[in-house]
Amino acid sequence: MNHRLGLSFCALGALAGGVASAAETSLRFELTFPASVRSEPADGRVFVIISKTMDPEPREAIKGYRAVPFFGEDVEGLAPGRAAVVAGHSEGYPIERLSDLPAGDYFVQGLLTLYTTFRRADGHVVKMHMDQWEGQEFERSPGNLYSEPRRMHIDPKRGGTVRLTLDRVIPPIVVPPDTDYVKHVRFVSPLLSKFWGHPILIGATILLPRDYEKNKGVAYPVLYEQGHFSTAAPGHFGESVELKPDASEREKARAREREAFPKAWLSDGFPRMLRVTFQHPTPYYDDSYAIDSPNTGPYGRAITEELIPYIETHFRAIREPWARLLAGGSTGGWEALALQVFHPEFFGGAFSFCPDPVDFHSFQIVNIYDWDSAWRRQDGWLSVPLPGERDTNGVVLSTMEQQLKYERARGNHGRSGEDWDCWQAVYGPVGDDGYFAPVFDPGTGAIDKKVAAWWRDHTDLNAYLQRHWSEIGGKLAGKLHIWVGEMDTFYLNNAVHLLEEFLKTTTPSWDGTVVYGPREPHGWTGGLSQVERFKAIAEYAASRAPGAADRAWWRN
Repeated sequence: MNHRLGLSFCALGALAGGVASAAETSLRFELTFPASVRSEPADGRVFVIISKTMDPEPREAIKGYRAVPFFGEDVEGLAPGRAAVVAGHSEGYPIERLSDLPAGDYFVQGLLTLYTTFRRADGHVVKMHMDQWEGQEFERSPGNLYSEPRRMHIDPKRGGTVRLTLDRVIPPIVVPPDTDYVKHVRFVSPLLSKFWGHPILIGATILLPRDYEKNKGVAYPVLYEQGHFSTAAPGHFGESVELKPDASEREKARAREREAFPKAWLSDGFPRMLRVTFQHPTPYYDDSYAIDSPNTGPYGRAITEELIPYIETHFRAIREPWARLLAGGSTGGWEALALQVFHPEFFGGAFSFCPDPVDFHSFQIVNIYDWDSAWRRQDGWLSVPLPGERDTNGVVLSTMEQQLKYERARGNHGRSGEDWDCWQAVYGPVGDDGYFAPVFDPGTGAIDKKVAAWWRDHTDLNAYLQRHWSEIGGKLAGKLHIWVGEMDTFYLNNAVHLLEEFLKTTTPSWDGTVVYGPREPHGWTGGLSQVERFKAIAEYAASRAPGAADRAWWRN
């Protein structure tokens, strides 16, 4: 990128005494956008991003707990040419205040993420970032504004004013074109649009089996795979595989797996099914978690009453529960279980890998029901920080406090576009202001026990199964299958153990599978390759098909 001079740094001189206090600094950033890039006032949040390198560009380096320093402020009705200010009071991460930024030479970039006003069907009016089919990643969301990065010396102790002009607009996302095997569908959901008072899109990417066009009379089972937002083909079919020279052994193994799947998919002996991934981003997150929620809307109904019927109408899918299979990992692992549990007769089986918390007694590491804080455990005089992330040796990579502060800096009212805000939106009730009622105090980590009780009564999967097993247990027999690493990076194995403890006691028997991987991290898939997993699921589908079912899909 061209780093030609384009912003002004106006030194204001040292403060009285020459040094700012630990909590204060006269350093400020003024961000404006010209009418030439946006003529209307903007609601949203401005960010100043500060990085020591340009690889990647600063705005692309604020995703994740190891983000470069960034600081944000909300704006409402910000007119072209009018300055939004990010200064000492602004919230930041991983450095919380500008005054704590070490003096040095940095690349500095400004960003404005835009909010849309939603007048929801429940009467609440909220301002959220409207996903533009990028998956709630506002640093690359079409229409958002940013400045060209500039290299400069910054010293919070000396202060000064930095003026950033947001004169760049992020371009629209290009959806991959259809091919002979890969098809994309997208449409406005009537159910979700009514809830949000704004057009809401949902979609899917469908991978067709070999000879789909040749065998016009054959219908197929469908594997619905859940996961984070992506318009890529299921299994990354048809994509080139590129590896950096310094690729790790894990990255090389993944590349080999991605190369093997297309070859297997088109081979003579491979089972023929439809393989489908969903796109259902919300104003809170890149994914809805596939259930109905008072904060995000009726996504469970949208999937089962709109999206799947659309797929079954436009593609030759077998319209029977045994032929609707579910799979996914992490977010998708939870969704696969939730869709199966909440719709026990609609789907034929769920294959869940490292699912997000399935029992909120262990929400990652936090017991939201019995503990007072998500940040720390108090043991007498000893206050112990709670870990949020670890490696397979048990070394803590980030704490709960850091994770929640990261999201707070990205956006208040749950507008970070990240995990903890999404969970609170999906699992919890609506607050008085129309945004979700937080289960965690964003400033202290204190747990709201009334909100936690609401989670237990509505969205805790293990609690739901315990209350309803006598009604739905027989409908779930043999349908729930879970794999998780015993050193899951986010402690998700703990909740799986709690779920398994209950399932082992059930009558009628659950007759499912739980497999643990010793010392395996998040993302463990049972030691099976993508090809092996798909074949196992196809064999399961064939075994569950009624005796009179046409198995032409399996033979051809």
